[in-house]
Amino acid sequence: MSSIKIECVLPENCRCGESPVWVEASNSLLFVDIPAKKVCQWDSLTKQVQRVTVDAPVSSVALRQSGGYVATIGTKFCALNWEEQSVIVLATVDKDKKNNRFNDGKVDPAGRYFAANRRSVYKLEKEEQIPDGMCIDAEGKLWVACYNGGRVIRLDPVTGKRLQTVKLPVDKTTSCCFGGKDYSEMYVTCARDGMDPEGLLRQPEAGGIFKITGLGVKGIAPYSYAG
Repeated sequence: MSSIKIECVLPENCRCGESPVWVEASNSLLFVDIPAKKVCQWDSLTKQVQRVTVDAPVSSVALRQSGGYVATIGTKFCALNWEEQSVIVLATVDKDKKNNRFNDGKVDPAGRYFAANRRSVYKLEKEEQIPDGMCIDAEGKLWVACYNGGRVIRLDPVTGKRLQTVKLPVDKTTSCCFGGKDYSEMYVTCARDGMDPEGLLRQPEAGGIFKITGLGVKGIAPYSYAG
């Protein structure tokens, strides 16, 4: 296994970065900043960032087979036209619950976009803190970002055994995905909301986007919404 390298490729200062998705066609990374109500796209070649601001907290974003993206915004499933920076509502849930919102969302292999208001928690050792966003590698193993744990861990989903731990220089790691031209890179989002000034001085890269290389394993391409 080659040596692991961790670098902050984008000091975005996300209040709560989440839902990283690799866009192979443009060599870019999609992600959201939930409370800032922003969907962002970072071009890994030019290092430029484009941002679209929406009207409610945006908890996830995904690719769409017919073009563009889909996102969960507040309690709405929405289509996002990136070129026009326009949003079209596809469906709304829990209209009667004013303070509710989606918490996360993913597209499954069948092209269905799942989102939930409550998260199932994977049981981990105490020091791992709170399991958050996850992804799967090409060997079928699960990678989990541990919120307030400052790490991503690799698990065998069958046995529950922890296979690998990668520590990051920030505590509030939120999610992860594989990307790069051969999906050998891992991208990790994190948060800075809730940190005091002293904590931000200790962790100036909090809220940034991190790239991990040298893991010795590759990921798989993200699934696209079929609708």
